[in-house]
Amino acid sequence: MRSELIYDALRTVQNRYLLCQVASKATRKFHKPNTRIQDTMNQVLERFAESESPTRIVAQPELVAEAQRRAA
Repeated sequence: MRSELIYDALRTVQNRYLLCQVASKATRKFHKPNTRIQDTMNQVLERFAESESPTRIVAQPELVAEAQRRAA
């Protein structure tokens, strides 16, 4: 259930407003076409719960995207 994911993510991010801001940015970066946005958001919240710092999660897609641009 998403509420459980949110409470687990709040251990990492103490401020609920900041959690919403960072989660929305990460969801936009991680979202893949033809997938449900709800599933992407759940994955982001799970990563927040497992992570020490949510800013690392938001920065990861940029590193992956840059590596893919170089390879192409």
